[in-house]
Amino acid sequence: MNMNLETLIPIVGVVTEVKQDTPDIKNFRVVGRDGKKPIQHMPGQCAMVSIPGVGEAMFSITSSPTNEDYIEFEIKKCGCLTNWLHMIEAGQEITVRGPYGNAFPVDDAFAGHDLLIIAGGVGLAPVRSVINYCRHHRDRYGKIDIVYGSRSKEDLAFYDEIINEWMSPDEKDVHVHLTIDREQENWDGHVGFVPNYVKELGFDTDKIAILCGPPIMIKFTLAGLKEIGFSEQQIYTTLELKMKCGVGKCGRCNVGSKYVCKDGPVFRMDELSELPDEY
Repeated sequence: MNMNLETLIPIVGVVTEVKQDTPDIKNFRVVGRDGKKPIQHMPGQCAMVSIPGVGEAMFSITSSPTNEDYIEFEIKKCGCLTNWLHMIEAGQEITVRGPYGNAFPVDDAFAGHDLLIIAGGVGLAPVRSVINYCRHHRDRYGKIDIVYGSRSKEDLAFYDEIINEWMSPDEKDVHVHLTIDREQENWDGHVGFVPNYVKELGFDTDKIAILCGPPIMIKFTLAGLKEIGFSEQQIYTTLELKMKCGVGKCGRCNVGSKYVCKDGPVFRMDELSELPDEY
């Protein structure tokens, strides 16, 4: 775990832009009071975001480390703190501290391999950092396939970025496969749940797979990947939703012998298989 005195001290951050991404998700760009990027991180790491007097919570940093101007958080409205955050406007201040947790092994285990990145709903937020990091360092990785699904077209996070950047004709060997749960009038793409779509697409198994989404999606997608020949040693996921204090003190992220904040949140699936079935 990356933890020192600096990660424990809150930094006053200024929200420079708030974007309504889906009906219940907003994207927040944050800089320090000096106008610079407030903290450095690697893909998959998290930060504690706070509104003093309201509360604090852990969120994945969705921007890539290669973005040197600001950090971004993709936050779903689902409770007291997130309700307050959704009322914030550009120019207001919050506090940020971190980064916390480990990162996806983008510079070692992922390097030189084809990647299959699978996400559902707001689960795209943690792996967007991986995607944009790998796109920036394109020559370090092979082919990148992204399978992403949500309840409806309107619930697809980062939709404009996906269409205009990730699916751009200029993007080399990056292939995006979108799906929504049910048919709707303004959608002519694939319809169906992510686990089934992954099996339909029939990927070769000579690649690294990265999963993030609701637990039920991860469960069935993992089973589907195993069915087509992936081993657990090829599959990574993140349990950042279980992180609470971030420093291994509250015990609320304990799963078996692991503390998600100290040993994760990024785990290889064979590591999780050794733990009680609680994640």
